[in-house]
Amino acid sequence: MSDVVVVGGGLAGLAAAVALAGDGAKVTLLERRPAIGGRAYSYEHPALGEVVDSQHVVLGCCTNLLGLMQQAGASDLVRWYDELMFLEPGGRRSVMKPSGLPAPMHQALSFLQAPMLGLKDKAGIAAGLLRFLRGYPADDTESFASWLKRTGQTERAIRHFWEPVVVGALNDGFEQCSVKYAGKVFHESFLKSQEGGRLGVPAVPLTEFFTPVAELAEQLGVTVKLKCGVDGLEQRDGRWVIRTADGEQLTDAVVLATDFRQTQRLIAGLGGEVGIEFEQFVTAPITTVHLWYDRDVTEMDHAVLLDTRIQWVFAKTRIRRWETGRGSYLELVISASRAELGMGREEILASALQELELFFPKVREAKLLKSGVLKEARATFSVTPGLDAYRPTQLTEWPSLYLAGDWTATEWPSTMEGAVRSGRLAAGAMVGDVARFMAAETPAGGWMRWISR
Repeated sequence: MSDVVVVGGGLAGLAAAVALAGDGAKVTLLERRPAIGGRAYSYEHPALGEVVDSQHVVLGCCTNLLGLMQQAGASDLVRWYDELMFLEPGGRRSVMKPSGLPAPMHQALSFLQAPMLGLKDKAGIAAGLLRFLRGYPADDTESFASWLKRTGQTERAIRHFWEPVVVGALNDGFEQCSVKYAGKVFHESFLKSQEGGRLGVPAVPLTEFFTPVAELAEQLGVTVKLKCGVDGLEQRDGRWVIRTADGEQLTDAVVLATDFRQTQRLIAGLGGEVGIEFEQFVTAPITTVHLWYDRDVTEMDHAVLLDTRIQWVFAKTRIRRWETGRGSYLELVISASRAELGMGREEILASALQELELFFPKVREAKLLKSGVLKEARATFSVTPGLDAYRPTQLTEWPSLYLAGDWTATEWPSTMEGAVRSGRLAAGAMVGDVARFMAAETPAGGWMRWISR
């Protein structure tokens, strides 16, 4: 196979590089940052002296991401959980967990017992979930806000079930999310199988989490160049010229595994009709608050927080199995945090601490040793209604130029799984068989084997 340059060392680029190198290509991977991972990265905070990241999670239905981790021998870096804890202010708990019933009823018992919802709320939710039993809409033009109104969901059902799941998974409000992708979340993680809904949390910082994938790439012969941003590209005598600060590099084929803004910049100079309406893409921010206490204040590894700006709390000392004596490191996740972008660090921190005490009274007795606030202004793209028509495939009008990145056509929202899928799809497009490197979907379990399409 010909030489290939993959631009971008995020999950899309790593997935493409591993697939192509494993198929015999001579691959060079260029990443402008000093570490791999793209938006899924960690770094040492200069003021705190701690390694921080924006928490990412994986579900059992993320078969391509999990397959890549397994291929890299890093499956044990995922901490798996079968229970999902919902907390109300005051500490009342509702636990969603599987029972011995077959899918799609495997979480029905815990759902019926959940005190966070009343009978009317549960009836409306059950009726709503039935609409996703066979799958989810192929058309993405309806907003989830419209769907909630059309299906008559109660205010409490929205606040205590639909909102924490959708905003947490898709990182935007109901108007900015299509029913297609919200439905995909519920079908894959609540209904299709018990395995598909398992929650996995990286047990190490994200850069460390994905280092085995980069090492696998190098073992397969990929040349990985960090701190090597691409300034431009052009076609010359039937080959591609990649311009970097270190000079020019010739190659037979290119995979642009970059976000849509950088992709737009790089292909703008190629001439011709680009055919991608980049202005249709909208980004959404995530803000994380990092807290170090002198003792454990949660007694749980993670939880969904209701009726608050904070969607999730992750007790990283517990998830990473730190020794008891090292205190407690919490990460609070605020999804779709557009309001926080205009707020200062102290204001965000004060609000977060006040809300945290509503759920965990032990916080008042503990000593806060240090804290940090991390804003990711362009953490994800929003799966706005109708966006599918503008998400490009991995093929382009330019011969031997391919696109990857979670924003391309993957049939997934802005997730790590979507990124890996895009890289594998780009590799498949290059070898003439789009599905060649794709992992099989999570099989339906229980009764869903006869129900799910």
